[in-house]
Amino acid sequence: MVVCAHLPRFELLAVAGDRSTVSRQTLAGRALAVAPLPGGEQRVGEVSGAAEARGVKRGMALGEALARCPELLLVPGNPVMVERVWQDALEALESIGAAVEPAAPGLAYFHAGPLRGLHGSLGETVAQARRALARPARIGVGPTRFCSLAAAGAARSRRPLVLEDPPAARRWLASRPVSLLGLRAQTAGLVQPLTRLGVRTLGELERLGPAALADRFGAPGALAHRLARGEDDPLRPRQAGERLEESMEVGDAGSGLALKRVLGVLVNRLLARPERRGRTLRAVELSAHMVAGGSWRERVVFRQALSDTERIWLALSLRLLNLPAPAHSLGLAVERFGPPASEQRGLFEREEARSAARAARLREAIAQVRAVAGRDAALRAVCVDPDSRVPERRVVLTPIGD
Repeated sequence: MVVCAHLPRFELLAVAGDRSTVSRQTLAGRALAVAPLPGGEQRVGEVSGAAEARGVKRGMALGEALARCPELLLVPGNPVMVERVWQDALEALESIGAAVEPAAPGLAYFHAGPLRGLHGSLGETVAQARRALARPARIGVGPTRFCSLAAAGAARSRRPLVLEDPPAARRWLASRPVSLLGLRAQTAGLVQPLTRLGVRTLGELERLGPAALADRFGAPGALAHRLARGEDDPLRPRQAGERLEESMEVGDAGSGLALKRVLGVLVNRLLARPERRGRTLRAVELSAHMVAGGSWRERVVFRQALSDTERIWLALSLRLLNLPAPAHSLGLAVERFGPPASEQRGLFEREEARSAARAARLREAIAQVRAVAGRDAALRAVCVDPDSRVPERRVVLTPIGD
């Protein structure tokens, strides 16, 4: 069974500080929304219930949101704070023994089966997850990821919705609205055209058949049919990793050459940390807190894993040009480590040693590509049916094993 933990309005609560602040503003009749980041696309982020009642939705253009709700109160966006609070929530779930797959800030999945021997029952496992989160959460349990997500959307804040029987879960999904497809990024674009075609429920969508949906919408249509049948891909829990972080107040060096010098100090401090144990840096996160409020962050993946101070500083100093406003403090964190710094090899090596070195370099290249473009970025072609008349059936692409 898959457990879905959904924390409603997570971004807004994290930016506002705590739930009591939002509650006081809501009880006062004020509509809240997370302001767009400086220099970014001018669209509002998470909105409160009062703002939603006035027609303001997440992702709406700022001008349209203010036109619909002139009294809208904008809270400065703080992606650094949101990420920090979300990491704390994930670590809290992992503290009960769960292997967590984070989908988005405020939405995570984990398998309940391996935890039954630890906590005794499914109900106690859900209760432990709720206590670990220490904040209001909607929890749904189902045989697949999509079933649990739909159950979490229909669950009450203090009472989880459990769909243990797969046939019963499939029947329950058949009566749910087709708008549930909007909760998945791959099928969100199908909601509007399906609604225009008169498809209202997932049961009606399933009766259309996979061939018709694939012919009209391609791969997202085939995936939507699988989701409507209660099928989904297996979970991909995140791998536990270390996170080293250094931060420093910049004082009067809020921009320009002085800020680059502060960045050089952070790079030197990070590379001097004993926890690094001689490993290279594959991906880092550069962040800043603004003088006027809010924050900014950018993920940087190097072209190759580095441990040289000068090259790291040169790569990161170019990203400081994207800083939208003067900074109050600057932060640098290691998101992913690479292998230890390579040692000099002998001039004369055996063929086996050279082959092992080539294989190691190939594995390193695959890991670097995955760090840039995701886990499914590195694929290999596998012959399945060479004699087939359909080209797509002759060869398929599969991820390269670790």
